[in-house]
Amino acid sequence: MQMLWFLVLSALTIVPLFKLLPHYRVNPYWALTALIPFGLIVLLWVMAARAED
Repeated sequence: MQMLWFLVLSALTIVPLFKLLPHYRVNPYWALTALIPFGLIVLLWVMAARAED
């Protein structure tokens, strides 16, 4: 059951990242780093840094 929750929550974060990352000039496949601990935080940091350009 825990694996099912992990897959659902992962899909709910990765799918929007696939759509958002190209707007920040980042390869959308980097969205898969959200699966590792602190990967989402790093991606959000990169997106914020690229938004200032």
